Amino acid sequence: MDMSEVVLRVGKKGEIYTSKELREKVGIRPGGLVRAVVEGRRLIIEPIPSIEDLLEEAVIELTPGEAEELSEEAQREEGVYG
Repeated sequence: MDMSEVVLRVGKKGEIYTSKELREKVGIRPGGLVRAVVEGRRLIIEPIPSIEDLLEEAVIELTPGEAEELSEEAQREEGVYG
């Protein structure tokens, strides 16, 4: 399915129905929030990332050795190492 252009159904009360595949592709989750932007006659809907999403992106994995090296480097920069 080409996701660059998709036809969506509009319900009787104006609800816009999307497919699970489309929601997953753009990151819209049940219970999540979206932002709607109107540009002329265009409606742009985009997900607002949750705190959990933002934290997940910010977390990195380090080995104990890498963590120690970063700690020592930060201490040297602050002038408190050794």
